Amino acid sequence: MTYVYLKVAHILAMSFFFGAGAASAVLKLRADKSGDLQSMKFAAGHIVWADFLFTIPSGIALPVTGIWMALLAGYPLTEGWVAWGIGLYVAAGLFWLPAAFLQVLMHREIKSALSESRKISDSYALWSKIWMLLGVPSFAAALVTVYVMVSKHNLSLW
Repeated sequence: MTYVYLKVAHILAMSFFFGAGAASAVLKLRADKSGDLQSMKFAAGHIVWADFLFTIPSGIALPVTGIWMALLAGYPLTEGWVAWGIGLYVAAGLFWLPAAFLQVLMHREIKSALSESRKISDSYALWSKIWMLLGVPSFAAALVTVYVMVSKHNLSLW
């Protein structure tokens, strides 16, 4: 029965993880496109908030529940599909961490521009592009992780 509860928790964590990521990207792109600093501040603030409320907790729950399930089912963590899943998940996290840092910087820049009644700095556009360049491979790696975990398919490099 423990395995079933872990699986439900794992699937819910994955849903929150993807939902927060997808919603953040859409919210940020729409707000940035508007050019309205109040909208951008709202979006940036809620993206940072959503990371603390959804992405970080689900990002912690995913490996904990996943590894626990693998061990309960008797799969060694070095098993091909398990190792690939863990590796891809780590890769997704390595792309996400600097993007999360940039989210905080962008939020601070928007707040600063508003409080000083000035235009947003040129740095914001650069940070935003880097954020997106980091987000795409992070999200892609997470999607492939889901495929590997569901299919238990051993990917081959050659």
